[in-house]
Amino acid sequence: MDFDTIAAISTPMGEGAIAIVRLSGDEAIAIANKVFQSPNHKTLMEQPTHTIHYGHLIEPTTDEVVEEVMLSLMKAPKTFTREDVVEINCHGGLTSVNRVLQLVLKNGARLAEPGEFTKRAFLNGRIDLSQAEAVMDLIRAKTDRAMNVALNQMDGKLSRLIQNLRQALLETLAQVEVNIDYPEYDDVEEMTIPVLLEKCGWVKDEIEKLLQTSSQGKILREGLSTVIIGRPNVGKSSLLNSLVQENKAIVTDIAGTTRDIIEEYVNVRGVPLRLVDTAGIRETEDIVERIGVERSRQVLKEADLILFVLNGAEPLTNEDRLLFETIQNMNYIVVINKTDLPQQLNKQTVEELALGQRIVATSLLEEQGVIDLEEAIASLFFEGQVEAGDMTYVSNARHIALLHQAKATIEDALFAANSGVPVDMIQIDVTRTWEILGEIIGDTVEESLINQLFSQFCLGK
Repeated sequence: MDFDTIAAISTPMGEGAIAIVRLSGDEAIAIANKVFQSPNHKTLMEQPTHTIHYGHLIEPTTDEVVEEVMLSLMKAPKTFTREDVVEINCHGGLTSVNRVLQLVLKNGARLAEPGEFTKRAFLNGRIDLSQAEAVMDLIRAKTDRAMNVALNQMDGKLSRLIQNLRQALLETLAQVEVNIDYPEYDDVEEMTIPVLLEKCGWVKDEIEKLLQTSSQGKILREGLSTVIIGRPNVGKSSLLNSLVQENKAIVTDIAGTTRDIIEEYVNVRGVPLRLVDTAGIRETEDIVERIGVERSRQVLKEADLILFVLNGAEPLTNEDRLLFETIQNMNYIVVINKTDLPQQLNKQTVEELALGQRIVATSLLEEQGVIDLEEAIASLFFEGQVEAGDMTYVSNARHIALLHQAKATIEDALFAANSGVPVDMIQIDVTRTWEILGEIIGDTVEESLINQLFSQFCLGK
C-alpha cells in the first residue's frame, strides 16, 4: 500500500530538553537527507537501519544551519508503520521544534493527520484495530494497572483471543456448509448439530468471561466517577484534600463554603478515581448555594461510587436519613468523620441504614482512617480478582458493545440449534457473530469507522 510521506511533532508542545519530529513514508529518508548534514558527509541512504546520527539541519537553498540534532534512521519493514521512519531529536522549545517541522514540510513531507502514524501501522498490517486503540489507552493511562491493561492489549492478548473465537466459528461454518452441500447424506445433520452446539457454546462462554471483566476494565481505562456527598461541614472537602494529598478545596468551619462541584483525578490503590466534591446537600435560601446543591444532585445520578460523609460528633439528622434514601440502590461507602471528637452518632442506626454497605471511620483532621478508606474503595471493585497482568480485561466501550452484540447473536444460534431449526438458518447467526468479532480487531470494519477512531488520536501518534 503506497502512501505519501507524513511528518508531525511527536512530543508535547512546550519547553523541554528534547523534542521529536517524526517522518514516515517512502520518501522519509530522502527528505531528511536533503536537510541533514553529517560531520562525515555520508548520505543517510548509505547508513544502516536502526542507527542514530549526530549532525545539523540546514536550509538547502542557503546552507543556513537550522538546528543541531540527533537523527534516528529506521528502514522498512521493521518500523512502527512498516514504512521508512526518521525521528529527528532536536532541542525542546516551541521555536526550535517548529522550525524543524517547517523545514521537512517545505522539502516534501505532508503534515500528518491526528493518529495517522498509528493508522498506517494498522493499514500496513503491523497491528490490528484493537492494538491501535490500545496505543491511545496507553497514553491516557492514569495508573499502573490501567497501563498494564493497555500493554497487554498492545501485545495482542485480546486480539489472539478474538482470533481464536473467530477460528472456532469458521470451523462451525465449514461443518454447516458440508451439510448444505451434501444434503443426501442423512447422518451429516446428526454430526453437524453436536459440533455446532459445542463450538458455539464455547464461544459464548468465552465472550461472557470477557464481559465479566468489562466493568473493571472500563474503570481502569476511564476512571471511576466518585462523588463525595453529605451535609454541609461534615468534612467532604477535607476528604478530597486527603485523597488528593493537596489543598484543592477550601476548608472552613462555615457551613456552605463549597458552592460548586470540584473535580480532581487521583490514583487509589491502582483504581483511577475522578473525585467530585459537591456542595453540601441541604435546603437553603442562598441562591448561589442552591445552584450548587442542584448540581450536586445531578452528578450524584451519574456517579459510579459515592463516598457518603457523616459527622460522628453529631446525632444523625433528617437530612442524613434523606441522603441514605437517595443513594439506596447505588454503590457507596459510608465515611464517619470527626472521630477525634466526642461521638454522638449512633453507629448501630448507621449500620441499619447502610444495608450492609462498607462503613469506614476517619479523623481527617488527624489524618486517620484514610488508608482504610482507600483499601475499601479498591476492594469494592477488585476484591477476589487477579491482577490486571494475569487477565484479559476489556476496557474499550466500542469493544464492550460489540461483545454484547456477539453474545446475543451466538445465543440466537444456540437457541435455533436446540429448537430444530435448519442448519442453513443457524448459519446466518453464526456468520453474523464472526463478523461482529471481526469488527473488534478491524477485519470487518468500515473505513468511516476507522477514520473516526484515528481522528481521536493526538497529532504525531
